[in-house]
Amino acid sequence: MTGTTPAMANGRSQHLADGDLPAARQLFTAGNYDQLRQELPGLVARASESERTGPAGAGRAAGVWVLISQLAAKDADIERAASFAARAGTSARRSGRPTILAAAARAAATPLRRVGRADTALQLLREAHDALDTHPRPTAAVLDASGMVALTAAYTAAQAHMPTAAEQFAASAEQTAARLLRSRVPTSGELSAAQCQLYRVGIHHKLGDLDRALAYAADLESTALPTPERQARAATDTARTLLAAGHVPAAYVQLQLLERAAPQEARRPSVRALAAEVAGRRPDLPGITAFTRRTAPRPARDGRTY
Repeated sequence: MTGTTPAMANGRSQHLADGDLPAARQLFTAGNYDQLRQELPGLVARASESERTGPAGAGRAAGVWVLISQLAAKDADIERAASFAARAGTSARRSGRPTILAAAARAAATPLRRVGRADTALQLLREAHDALDTHPRPTAAVLDASGMVALTAAYTAAQAHMPTAAEQFAASAEQTAARLLRSRVPTSGELSAAQCQLYRVGIHHKLGDLDRALAYAADLESTALPTPERQARAATDTARTLLAAGHVPAAYVQLQLLERAAPQEARRPSVRALAAEVAGRRPDLPGITAFTRRTAPRPARDGRTY
């Protein structure tokens, strides 16, 4: 994905259409990663052209770079995730829109955490959160972005073993979600009470408070999460916590729920590692061998394995 842009047949450059990013984002949230990868070359080309047209085009392009970074993180391709997150940050700054910069900061946080730079990730997230909080009368989009940045910051702080900061950010996100709900303004954003609860599972797992993490997991209704990707993430985080607590059969049940929600999620490297741990600890579980075989890596058209 180099961003090299082909010319259209009529010699005019091709830019992102209004529906391009929402369509690609829908593939991601549906867990349809194989089809999304097929769409990426054309999407990258159009985003690269749009990026050059001014602040509005840069903002649309930033959304594409964020999406590619998130997909790369799911593939455990941290170098590519970091590269596109940095590109998203550059485009977001050109857009001048704090909500877009917040999305870029969230994308950057994942590869930073995975290379041991949670402190740097947390600083980026704090700055993005502070920029959103300057709005005297925030819109639903601003509230959604603020809450999601706070959740990402809470998880990042938990990974950095900063329980006070993790709790403060998580509580801030929950307050913002409640405020958004009270406003009764229709929104297509990500923030909700269920989203906060999902993050709490991962936050308390990272902090080593397994009982609290499992309590949040037990209260979380997966149907309250709006997309297969989020439902699969809930199952993943619950499985991790159950494994850490020694509940191996229950963790396997979560892996099966994950596969039913979003089959391609089950092929992610981190999920395969969970399945391998389950199989190693309880090889007698019915169907675990078939599960690991079914979710084994498979080659894609670009030569990678997914």
